[in-house]
Amino acid sequence: MTKVVKHRLFWPAFSLVALIVLNTVVRPQFMKITVRDGELYGALIDILRNSAPLMLVALGMTIVIATRGIDLSVGAVMAVSGAVTLTIIDGAEDPGSTSTVLVAMAVGTGVALLLGAWNGFLVAVLDIQPIVATLVLMLAGRGVALLITDGFITTVNSEPLEYVSTGYLFALPFALFISVAAITAISLVERRTALGVLTEAVGINPEASRLAGVRSRGITFGAYVLSGTLAGVAGIIYSSNIRAADANAAGEFIELYAILAVVLGGTSLVGGKFTVAGTVIGVFIIQTLKSTMLFLGVPSAQSPVFFAAVVIIVVLIQSPRVHRIARGLTGGMRSRNLSAHSDAEVAA
Repeated sequence: MTKVVKHRLFWPAFSLVALIVLNTVVRPQFMKITVRDGELYGALIDILRNSAPLMLVALGMTIVIATRGIDLSVGAVMAVSGAVTLTIIDGAEDPGSTSTVLVAMAVGTGVALLLGAWNGFLVAVLDIQPIVATLVLMLAGRGVALLITDGFITTVNSEPLEYVSTGYLFALPFALFISVAAITAISLVERRTALGVLTEAVGINPEASRLAGVRSRGITFGAYVLSGTLAGVAGIIYSSNIRAADANAAGEFIELYAILAVVLGGTSLVGGKFTVAGTVIGVFIIQTLKSTMLFLGVPSAQSPVFFAAVVIIVVLIQSPRVHRIARGLTGGMRSRNLSAHSDAEVAA
């Protein structure tokens, strides 16, 4: 039992289960899943579907943080990717054509990849601090997205595009399959090949890994390319969901939520050891919290306070120092009970 509790995924998983149980107690229909026209619906299904954009961004952020970096530009990259994709679809002769939508999404993702490469170039080649390098694109990216859309919200009516976020495949949301594909691919590459070990080595000590023959610059560069690409796909999913390219709202604060998900999952911000499974759990914790606030009717202006309060509780539950203090208090109480029991025996 002690070994299970000490596992780094125990407390993130415990926090997620506690949130699910709390939601179920407050609203029993939370666990209810219904079938309509062969498709699954319910609060849990909504969480799985709506978590797709954050899941993709958080996965990329996990690899970046593992290299001792940070990517603050993911929200802006989402805005640019969505703007490029919907502008192409809006300008096409047949916006409802599947081929048109596929080409537009490929171009949008390609632009996001280039933006990720730009971040990687600044960090890995020019040795600019990650927080500064990505802050540049964070500030400029939304301006670029506004230029692409001429400062307006571009709306389109295209069934193939809408399918990305609202469509179903094998009774489950299609967006969920995108998340699962990304999780599976990153898990296999990072945990079944040497790349994961090399990524951790770069994060623990970049200079030592370079001297050991590890191409640390290439690994760091690739991490930012991956982060940008996944953020681009997330931007397409977001735009598909609202059927519009909104340069100001797309990916708003998602970089903060992604970092929080990574930390809640047990990955350290100082780089090195990382856990993809922990990030997945962290994303579901955040998405469950959002669902809870929506159900409780928390006003949007007050939701950050509510969210912060719950996150503080979750972080305290996972804090090693809190665990040590709790064990110390428990041990002290046991010692006092044993002492009192011994004194009673002596008096008798």
